[in-house]
Amino acid sequence: MSQFEVLRKDYSVYVQQCLETSDIAAFQKKCIELCANEKDRKPAIDQALRDTLISILSNDASNDTKTVESYIKFCIELCRKDLATTSIPVMLLGDMFDALTLDHCEELFTYVENNVATWKEELFFGACKNNLLRMCNDLLRRLSRSQQTVFCGRILLFLAKFFPFSERSGLNIVSEFNLENVTEFGAEKSEEDNKEQMEVDGEKLDNKISIDYNFYRKFWALQDFFRNPNQCYNKMQWKVFSSHASTVLSAFLSFKLEDQKDCVIDLQKGDSSMEGSFIKESHYFAKYLTNEKLLELQLSDSNFRRFVLLQFLILFQYLNSTVKFKSETHELKSDQVEWVTATTDQVYALLIETPPDGKAFADAVKHILKREEFWNTWKNDGCPPFKRPAPEPATEADEVRKPKRPRRRIGELIRDVQGIGKFYMGNSELTKLWNLCPNNLESCKSKDRDFLPSLETYFEEAIEQLDPAAGIEEEYKKINDGNFGWRALRLLAKRSPHFFVHGNYPINKLQEYLEIMIKKIAKDRPPTQTDSKTESGDTPPSEQSDRDLSEENTKPEADSEETKPKRISRISRELVEKLADALKDDWEKLAIRLGYTAEEIVFFGKKPTPLEQCQEMLVIWTEEDPDASPENLKSILQELEYTAALEILEANPEPDTTTA
Repeated sequence: MSQFEVLRKDYSVYVQQCLETSDIAAFQKKCIELCANEKDRKPAIDQALRDTLISILSNDASNDTKTVESYIKFCIELCRKDLATTSIPVMLLGDMFDALTLDHCEELFTYVENNVATWKEELFFGACKNNLLRMCNDLLRRLSRSQQTVFCGRILLFLAKFFPFSERSGLNIVSEFNLENVTEFGAEKSEEDNKEQMEVDGEKLDNKISIDYNFYRKFWALQDFFRNPNQCYNKMQWKVFSSHASTVLSAFLSFKLEDQKDCVIDLQKGDSSMEGSFIKESHYFAKYLTNEKLLELQLSDSNFRRFVLLQFLILFQYLNSTVKFKSETHELKSDQVEWVTATTDQVYALLIETPPDGKAFADAVKHILKREEFWNTWKNDGCPPFKRPAPEPATEADEVRKPKRPRRRIGELIRDVQGIGKFYMGNSELTKLWNLCPNNLESCKSKDRDFLPSLETYFEEAIEQLDPAAGIEEEYKKINDGNFGWRALRLLAKRSPHFFVHGNYPINKLQEYLEIMIKKIAKDRPPTQTDSKTESGDTPPSEQSDRDLSEENTKPEADSEETKPKRISRISRELVEKLADALKDDWEKLAIRLGYTAEEIVFFGKKPTPLEQCQEMLVIWTEEDPDASPENLKSILQELEYTAALEILEANPEPDTTTA
């Protein structure tokens, strides 16, 4: 007995022992102890695995799919440990499929499908792809495409997942047609048989196409052109095809299909729980049934009609496409191209009319055929492999760019910020806002947060609307707005002396109460030129108002300096815009001189341009600072030596407005 036979028997024993425990490490140790030479060890282990497979298949264990799967997994692990040839797992699978029945083959193929990622690994792909292709082809030869249609489809899908798109073994490079797919139909009948076939229950079919043997022959003869489209480039064959196609499409056009709803199936004899349910069954036929007696029923089937119309569209696309392996004579004439274009439009119109969802089905077909044009172009280019685009080369800027520093931990940031008496909120804007004022309570008490308007400002528009001369309709007045009324009550409670005055009249409506209060506020306002005029249609003033007005008019002109109101000149908005244009380059120095803090200057700096920044700063100063006057601003500009702004201020004297 040779040394190889001895090793094979020993390895067979070790394989069966380790297979039960799945101990790959122990098997690897024993293999190296028996034979240190790798060239002699691998062939012996491969043969031992085949012997083990024979013993598995000879026992009842072959019927157990899990046992077979565990054996293949064991072989795959041996290949990864470099103890066996990498192609041995697929070779053993091929032997299993040859020895098992088709039912067991279908169960075992599930394992092959689920492990497609394993077969695509770099270790197995190069060594196993040919064996896998041969195994799948052998299975397809054993299967019947009409009986085991699903299993055949699973095998083809697996091959599509396993091989890349550019794998030439799975491509029809030279655009060959399956000429073996012949559609056979009945032989010619006598005239008497034709007459009997056309009569149904002694009456001819009404509103339907004439289904005789002539139409039957033309209809099924088209399948030969669909099988081999190159026949259409022959002049005589083209006449036959165009004639038959026109006849069939005219028949489809004259015989409209109706959208049949799902029928209620009577299940009185069956399960009562399914009674009254709608069930729609769809049947799949791998091959056309060409019996003449079935043609009438087939023409009434929407799916059958769609199959035939789709065949027309595929044929027309091939005739008009540029295919690399077409002969030079395979080109349509101009009249043939016009006929194909017109017929294509007719076919799409029939698809849209075919229920159910004809429009959606026609759009889907257009999309699919459009994608086929891309595949045809790819085949004409020689089927180049699909590769990811190469990364762009690094530029000098990328090389010079310094590596980013590692981000600091959030705890360290909070600790460092708290050490200087600040807050860290995790966001730059929130952190900036939170640290504007160290004392949050004092910030809440700041005058800047006092947004309460004056009575005159808030009720100014409402007072104007009460004037009949304004011509404001009742429904459009402010007092009818609920939001305005709610805020008005809060403001009156804060600042009006009339709000808590006891009255004898109850309030019926909020609008009436607000109208009374607005009239009282209007009387309390300082008199202006418009107020002194007598408006037509107004209610005469009360005696108290006349007395107050007379007292105010009879006051002595020479009052003491303490009783005179203080006259403060304010800066207009137009003058602010002119000053901002002159001070936009040095507005930060002016802001510091006006008393703004560093945080407030940062706030103004958020505006996009220096002009807007300076303008915002001056507007807020003129509106909120009680000392904002042209005289004070003039002294500040003289101190800062801003001559241009000083000239603008002197050239635009402001009119005085009196404030108490």
